[in-house]
Amino acid sequence: MSSQPVVPPVVVVGAGPVGATAALLLARRGLPVLLLDRRAHPPGLPRAVHLDDEALRALADAGVAEEFLAVSRPMAGLRLLDARHRTLAEFRRTEGAGRHGWPQASMFHQPDLERLLRTALDREGVEVRSGEEVVALAEGDGSVTVTVAERDTGRRRDVVASAVLGCDGANSTVRGLLGARMRDLGRPDRWLVVDLRARVPLPVWPGVHQVCDPVRAATFMPVSGDRYRFEARLRPGEDAADLTGPALAGLLAPFGAQDAEVVRAAEYVHRAQVVDRWRRGRVLLAGDAAHLTPPFVGQGLGLGLRDVHQLAWKVAAVVTGAAGEELFDTHGAERGPHARALVRLAALVGRLMTGGGAGAVPVRRAVLAAVAGVPALAAYATDSRTPPLRPGPLVDRSGRAGRRLAGTLVPRARVRAGGDECRIDDVLGAGTAVVALAGPGRVAVTAGGRRTEVDDVDGALTCWLTGARARFAVVRPDRVVRAAG
Repeated sequence: MSSQPVVPPVVVVGAGPVGATAALLLARRGLPVLLLDRRAHPPGLPRAVHLDDEALRALADAGVAEEFLAVSRPMAGLRLLDARHRTLAEFRRTEGAGRHGWPQASMFHQPDLERLLRTALDREGVEVRSGEEVVALAEGDGSVTVTVAERDTGRRRDVVASAVLGCDGANSTVRGLLGARMRDLGRPDRWLVVDLRARVPLPVWPGVHQVCDPVRAATFMPVSGDRYRFEARLRPGEDAADLTGPALAGLLAPFGAQDAEVVRAAEYVHRAQVVDRWRRGRVLLAGDAAHLTPPFVGQGLGLGLRDVHQLAWKVAAVVTGAAGEELFDTHGAERGPHARALVRLAALVGRLMTGGGAGAVPVRRAVLAAVAGVPALAAYATDSRTPPLRPGPLVDRSGRAGRRLAGTLVPRARVRAGGDECRIDDVLGAGTAVVALAGPGRVAVTAGGRRTEVDDVDGALTCWLTGARARFAVVRPDRVVRAAG
């Protein structure tokens, strides 16, 4: 009786939200996973505070979306203010769920997310080793030997991996070992970032406040619970210490936050960078190891979650032998252009909202008034949809339907299957599926060789297909449309 060959683990480097999500996505596909982190303990510091509903699809497939919703709150929209805190324009998000069944944008405290991810890692049986750093990578035939050093003792050991995912942040060790470099897409921007707690709720609008002042650009936002964040651009020659005490209280006073507890105040350098190389052999990069973005469109964490959501199923296919290693070529080909587009957009939005001198102020006021007065443009300002993936081996944008749908996410619509209501993701399963019109109010899903007809509860899928003049769409395991026709 022959035994099944032992599959070496996929090694994920970096146990932040992106690395932890990658480990969960892989484990839920039946792969052994080893999650390494150079830190002995999670830092417990808030960094990311915003996540959109597209990126939440990754957390859903990782099995933690409902827990995330319990520790986050919907973000109401964006309010642009002048230097005297008068409203230039306001872009409100529609209350309730968006096209994916969740709020279009959610605010959260990152340590809350990290705690629920750690709990899920335990639940899925993922091995987590803290205080261990990768010091060398040696590629073999269908494997990678990872040399790991204990940071306390310096003791080294080798781990044979079926693949390595470098999710180890802006100062990525894996990126350096890969021989990849960051390429600048914009100038660095120095900001003071202040995390606050207030004993009583502050009397502020529950959205993001952006002060469009070229002299002192600033951002203020309620996060979750009693937490708030304030950010201010540092002027040349200033450092974080210059904006403490009375100076900081003066900046917080317009938001009623001058008496709030300062949990942390630190200088951050916001960079616009994307890596020049996403992969070497079976070693691949994701998250901040592959890209850094200014904060103006809130895509820092979202980009990283998209990376691993679109990568995990490819890793599973290659590791199990269902696909050849050339499938990894699509990682950088898909994620690179998408990341560059969003990083450039964030840099552009930042310049439009906060750049220029005194002469830019009246122009900005006039342009914002015009944009706010056109409903279609105003809706675009709060839309959570990101650009479609570019055409490639896994994205066929030929034909009218393909041009409109391929490379985008299928809506997470409500359906009724066998009398039970659920979301379309529950019917699509973990592999490639085909969604097709099947009559009035009915949609057929073919997945795993089985065809299932379901009721389109809200008509969302029917409108989605017919609006693109499509009768069917081929949906990848990451919920991205591969083709439509």
